[in-house]
Amino acid sequence: MSFKTQVSEFLTHMPLARFSPVFLQSLKTYNTRMLSRDVSAGLTVGMVALPLAMAFGIASGVPPEAGLYTAIIAGFIISLLGGCRVQIGGPAGAFVVIIYGIIAQYGLSNLMLATLGSGFILFLMGLFKLGGLIRFIPVSIVIGFTNGIAVMIGLQQVKDFLGLTVEKMPADFFGMISAVFTHIGTVNPWAVAIALVSFLIVKFWPNGYSMSGPQWKKWLAHLPGTVVVLVISTAAVSLFGLPVETIGTKFGGIPQELPSLTFPTFEWDTAKQLFGPMLTLAVLGSIESLLCARVSDTMTDDRHDPNQELMGQGVANMIVPFFGGIPATGTIARTVTNIKSGAASPVAGMVHAVTLLVVILAAAPLASNIPLSALAAILVFVAWNMGNWREFVRLRQMTLSYKATLLVTFFLTVVFDLTVAVEVGLVVACVFFLMRMNNITVVEPATLPFNVPDTVEAWHIKGALFFGSVSKLEPVTDPTRITRAGSSRVVILDMEELINIDNSAMDQIETFVRALHRHNHELIIAGPSGHPLKQLQRTGIAQALGPNLVPNMEFALARVNTVLAELDEKDRARAASHGRH
Repeated sequence: MSFKTQVSEFLTHMPLARFSPVFLQSLKTYNTRMLSRDVSAGLTVGMVALPLAMAFGIASGVPPEAGLYTAIIAGFIISLLGGCRVQIGGPAGAFVVIIYGIIAQYGLSNLMLATLGSGFILFLMGLFKLGGLIRFIPVSIVIGFTNGIAVMIGLQQVKDFLGLTVEKMPADFFGMISAVFTHIGTVNPWAVAIALVSFLIVKFWPNGYSMSGPQWKKWLAHLPGTVVVLVISTAAVSLFGLPVETIGTKFGGIPQELPSLTFPTFEWDTAKQLFGPMLTLAVLGSIESLLCARVSDTMTDDRHDPNQELMGQGVANMIVPFFGGIPATGTIARTVTNIKSGAASPVAGMVHAVTLLVVILAAAPLASNIPLSALAAILVFVAWNMGNWREFVRLRQMTLSYKATLLVTFFLTVVFDLTVAVEVGLVVACVFFLMRMNNITVVEPATLPFNVPDTVEAWHIKGALFFGSVSKLEPVTDPTRITRAGSSRVVILDMEELINIDNSAMDQIETFVRALHRHNHELIIAGPSGHPLKQLQRTGIAQALGPNLVPNMEFALARVNTVLAELDEKDRARAASHGRH
């Protein structure tokens, strides 16, 4: 059989996910009322996304237009091809630290390759129905790296928040701390003032969705606080000529044009080192997008398609780097805004992308005087909201495994990077899981009725027998016990409360059965069901035991006398055979 035929048969029998965007499904019942709601929500989210997209771009180490292009292109594609009705895609705070580190280590061109590769991985994850696997990542790891990323985002903004004269902030934690303390004497009071006022405005700007009072106050409150900050800070810099760094002074402004098609420079020696960053971006993007989709489900009484969402995210990340964009994923803050604004379908996400495009084409020159300290204040607020800081206070109430996993992941995210943090966090979580499973696994002597012969022993097994707990079988399966004088001739294993057994335990039982048979002893297994029964059948132990595999302990005890009689008959046959010889 040729390789091509083998691949074809594999794909034929492999249960692949169907590519079915929610947008196409929603068109079947779409109407003008839903369009009105979507346009209104899309315009609102577009205004919220405008400052965030620029801020995330700058914080990631790329020009502000890169963040805007990502919000426009990736945001449109994610809504068009995704599996969630109301999710808004675009640049996200969770990616900031990762992107900044990739650019620092590999360069901007290789960031494009890493983004492209992560999109391909995301698409394959969705295609092969791996969307549900994300839920197996412990919440302690998610909280740990989210809080760690929030700390790094906040630390990155210290330079612009204080207006420090630092040519380029390092990507690592200790480098950032060193750079801040080295240049602390270059603090710009004007930048600090703008940043503090901006932060306070964003923090205390009223929420238009729950505010009561006059209509004009409600209308004013519907304006996003971040947009108000951009308007006020830009006006202050323009009118008073404040000596602070702006988008214009650092980046030369934002181009008033559509993004152009570009291709990354491919160097195999460098590209083959990017698999780690690709995987990091893909895993983080899948976690962020599916967590966001789950949040949206609880708010809208809907249910997203995780595999389709990953495929939509994958296509977006495969396309956006060719237009100067950065990695994109689902964004919780913008998605919540979209829901509260009344979005009815993915059309709202498309309107949000078109809104940003219109703003770039019509008002890009006005962005030149946006102070970087105002954008830094917005990101500090994002970082503060991003972290689940109360979880640190609640740690004393949690189990040791939860504490260790969360803290290890948090500190490794801050000190090293997200890849190391998640890898080690998963190892720590697995170790504690194995310990916990080992603790709930019990192998203990069972009490037998008084009329059962002394040459019979029984063991009660419950929990899970796997490589981490198989040592608990050793007192039962120790082969030296069989050769001792007065050893039990029949051993009963009560598996009625055994829920799982792996190959390590099966191998130990199989070896024990052979040792028993060599000495004319016998094993009876009582009550296996589900996975343990399938394992016994798969390994051939069930067939070898024959009638000694019984449904429960009552049948096992009823079988004992018959088994003892058979063993005695074998002993007599062996003795007679030895006598003849």
